[in-house]
Amino acid sequence: MNNLSSVSIFGFFANWSPFYLVALIFVTVVYFLTVTKWRRDIPGNRPLKRNEVVLFILSMVLLYIVKGSPVDLLSHIIFSFHMLQMAILYLMIVPLLFFAIPSYLIDYGVSRPYIKRVFGAMTNPVFAIIFFNGLFSIYHLPVVLDYLKQSATLHSLFTLLLFVAAVLMWYPVFNRTELPRKQISGLQKLFYIFMIGVLLTPSCGLIIFSQHPMYQTYTDPKAWLSAMTLCVPQGTLDSIMSTTNISGPQYFTNMSPLEDQQTGGVIMKVMQEIFFAVMLFYVFFNWRWSEGRDEEATTQRSLEARQKEQAYFNQFR
Repeated sequence: MNNLSSVSIFGFFANWSPFYLVALIFVTVVYFLTVTKWRRDIPGNRPLKRNEVVLFILSMVLLYIVKGSPVDLLSHIIFSFHMLQMAILYLMIVPLLFFAIPSYLIDYGVSRPYIKRVFGAMTNPVFAIIFFNGLFSIYHLPVVLDYLKQSATLHSLFTLLLFVAAVLMWYPVFNRTELPRKQISGLQKLFYIFMIGVLLTPSCGLIIFSQHPMYQTYTDPKAWLSAMTLCVPQGTLDSIMSTTNISGPQYFTNMSPLEDQQTGGVIMKVMQEIFFAVMLFYVFFNWRWSEGRDEEATTQRSLEARQKEQAYFNQFR
């Protein structure tokens, strides 16, 4: 790519999002207060594990990288970075959070009377998988993406909605709840992850195999400039455009708009396959381990029953 370092002209606030960093620090402080000082008020609480600390901090760092660093700015300029951001945010960070947040805390939140029924319905595997993939496909329709990227409020709301939908989608796979609710089996989890990949494929395929650029906000200078107000103050943009020869997103990359679009689709598909391979291995390993434990428990119960029968008959000898 060419002139990537030139994004520095958009200024410190656009590149490093200090307010977003402050928000993530605030979330991190609240998290540690909740799982340490305040946890005694939560039923089923336990001390925080070291791996939960590491994974939560890692999740916050990744969140800042994809949504607060120059990666976020580049995602509004180059479509490849947009798809990289999507893959890490919804297919990596969300699953990590299920291991970073103690299960008792999640159980406490989702068992609140005003949340329990709605959450139970929305984490139904059929609904959850269709909900996220439907939103993801709708979001990447050219008319929808171009419209959302020219409204900061609508774009933020839809991004938040996608994040919530991703949490709902991954809950049936990665939750470690102790609540009395029906869980899908290990084999069903394997099929569920496979189906997520299947449902994501049409959007990636459409982006990869399209014969022309689909998104005006990544090709048309006027639409692109309007979309850049999502992360760059209007005054800064006006100053840059009046003092430089930037004519659109192509200034920052040596790829054509079509090549950039196709590369973005390939990035999403490849990262999806990598993440899903790790998930399938994890689910399969845990499934076989739990099956082994169940077999051992069954054998132990049979042995204990046999010993009791033998002790009973020994009384009459």
